Amino acid sequence: MPASILGEVDRFFDAVATREPHALRTLLNCPSCGSVHVAQVLGDNGGVSYVCTACGHSWS
Repeated sequence: MPASILGEVDRFFDAVATREPHALRTLLNCPSCGSVHVAQVLGDNGGVSYVCTACGHSWS
């Protein structure tokens, strides 16, 4: 088990890139910093929002 969540995320991206190189093109990038470390979250009213785990920027 990795020491941090970032280690787990990197392992996930490595696995996806190995199996399906075209799948990486569909990942979200943070509009603020450009990072691909983005989490999808549910809003209070059931809407979907995104949060960058690298810089903390959120958007919907």
